[in-house]
Amino acid sequence: MTGDPESRDARFARGAKVLIDINAGSGAGLVNSLADVSPELAHQIVAWAFGEIYPRPALAPRERQLITLAMLAAQGDTEAELRTHIAASLDVGLSPVEIVEVFLQAAVYCGFPRALNATFEAKKAFAERGLLAPVDSSPGGGGDGGDL
Repeated sequence: MTGDPESRDARFARGAKVLIDINAGSGAGLVNSLADVSPELAHQIVAWAFGEIYPRPALAPRERQLITLAMLAAQGDTEAELRTHIAASLDVGLSPVEIVEVFLQAAVYCGFPRALNATFEAKKAFAERGLLAPVDSSPGGGGDGGDL
């Protein structure tokens, strides 16, 4: 114990509010999914990550989500967390273009396989929200000039 007079329940309550503000859809699901195996892990994620780190004033939620997306892409094998944080990123105001740009940047430093995995998770999230742009498959149409 660090001598902090704030109660465990108060830290959890603060974290729960932040988590709901960032991504209401996944917060309760995370806590519930860990309830029968490690309720303490769920508590620490909510109380510490969302109660102590996310609300710090130096970075806005958008910036924190950009950083989180980049780190998850860099780690690889984080598809479930990417899904959650892509949704949270959209919820805090990042656009699909900004999210895809994070993964394009990640390709430079983390490699194409990890950037592709992250981009395909983004594609699923965008499709669920109706955010994918229609593709013009006519000759010379759409695309970015890159014919294979």
